[in-house]
Amino acid sequence: MPNITLSIPQKIYKKIKQHPEVKWSEVARKAILEYLKKLENITTTDELLEELGEDFTKELDEIDFKKSEEHYLRMREAEWKRYSTILTSS
Repeated sequence: MPNITLSIPQKIYKKIKQHPEVKWSEVARKAILEYLKKLENITTTDELLEELGEDFTKELDEIDFKKSEEHYLRMREAEWKRYSTILTSS
């Protein structure tokens, strides 16, 4: 498996060192995969909405953006906490 080197601010490094139980390489790997999925989905979102049809897009437009954004951010934070505390086998 190839290796990469990351530069992080000293402040973050100190916080990381406070949690030796976390497999930080796994956290970074999952964050990179999540970001790649987002990048790959950018081009397919319009195609998906087209497939789902006008009724779905009309309902989607009626959803309050601020409220849906708040729910998304809470869900993302909960997932991040869950991923970052998963112990992997060495």
